[in-house]
Amino acid sequence: LHSIFINQLLRPREWATQQDPNSKFNFRKELILTLADQCIKIIQQQPMVVKLRAPIKVFGDVHGQYQDLMRFFDLWGTPSEDATGDIEAYDYLFLGDYVDRGSHSLETVCLLMALKVKYPDQIHMLRGNHEDRWINNAFGFADECSMRLAEDPTEPSSVFSKINDLFDWLPLAAIIEDKIICLHGGIGSTLEKVSQIEVLKRPLEVIHEVHTPLQQLVVDILWSDPTDSDQDLGIQPNYIRDPNSTGNIVKYGPDKVEQFLAKNQLYMILRAHECVMDGFERFAGGTLITVFSATDYCGRHKNAGAVLFITRKAEIIPKLIYPLDNGDNNWMADDEEGSKKRPPTPPR
Repeated sequence: LHSIFINQLLRPREWATQQDPNSKFNFRKELILTLADQCIKIIQQQPMVVKLRAPIKVFGDVHGQYQDLMRFFDLWGTPSEDATGDIEAYDYLFLGDYVDRGSHSLETVCLLMALKVKYPDQIHMLRGNHEDRWINNAFGFADECSMRLAEDPTEPSSVFSKINDLFDWLPLAAIIEDKIICLHGGIGSTLEKVSQIEVLKRPLEVIHEVHTPLQQLVVDILWSDPTDSDQDLGIQPNYIRDPNSTGNIVKYGPDKVEQFLAKNQLYMILRAHECVMDGFERFAGGTLITVFSATDYCGRHKNAGAVLFITRKAEIIPKLIYPLDNGDNNWMADDEEGSKKRPPTPPR
C-alpha cells in the first residue's frame, strides 16, 4: 500500500506546481485510513524520545507547503533508493507542523506516512503544535479534508479523525548521536531533563487550559519560543502566542538553554515552530538553531526555507530554497476570525 502513495506523490520534478488546491484528492478514503493504521502501529513501537544517528537531514515546519517539500527533494536528494535517492546515506527527521495554513496538507502527511511505513527506522516524524485536533480543526486541515475528500471531519470514521489519532502517538523529541536534541517548540519554563519527556504516556491529548505540571510540560515542548535576543534572559511572557496572558506559553532565554544542555550533557537544541527569514537562525551563542522549511509563510513574509544536514561529525550544513511566484496556490486564504484567534506568527 505504501508504494501506491509513494509512486504517486514522490515525484519532485513532475508534481504540478500550479495544481488546483481545491481539486479532489487522488486517493480513496479507505486507502488513507489503512495507511494511517499501518503508520500508527509502527510509531506505537517506538519511544517518545527517539535516538537517531547521523548523517541526517532535519526539516522544520512544512505547513502543507508540498511544493517546497518537493523542491527540497529535487535539489538535495529524495528519501528513495532510485538514482536521485539518498535514503541509504541519510536518515530524515521532520520537526512537526505538517498540516494547516498551506493548501496541500493531505499530500504532505500522506507521503510522510507512506515513507514512515516503508522506512520505519530512517524516516522520523516529531509532533508539532499543529498536530493537535483542536488546532488543525480551526486552521486549515479540517477544511481541506472536508473539501478534497468530501467528508465530515467531525465523524469518528473520517480521515481527519484517523490522522489526528496518529498525531496523538507521535514522539515529542529526538536525540541525534547523544549530542543534539530536537523538538518542535522548545524547553519553556518546565522542561529540565530529557527523562521528563520519556515518561509521558501516549496517546497524548494536548490540553490548552493547563491545570497540571504534565499538561504545562507538553505545552512548553510544543509552543514555547526562545526570547528575542541573547540579551533577554530567564523566562518571559510570549504575548504573540498568549495574547490573553495565561502564562502557559512562554519564551526562554539563552541562560535557560545553557542550563538545560549542561544538565543533560547535550550540546545543541534544534527546533522549528517560528518562521525565520533565512530559513534557519542561531540563538544562545549558536547552541540553539531554529529551522523553518516553508517559504513565503502564509504568502506574506517572503522568507527562505531551509533543511539542515547533520554530518557524522555533527557539523550542521543548511541548504536553502527561496519563494516562488505562485503563493496563491500554496496558502489558504486568511480566515479573518481565525486570524484574530491565532494569527500567523510573524518572523523572528
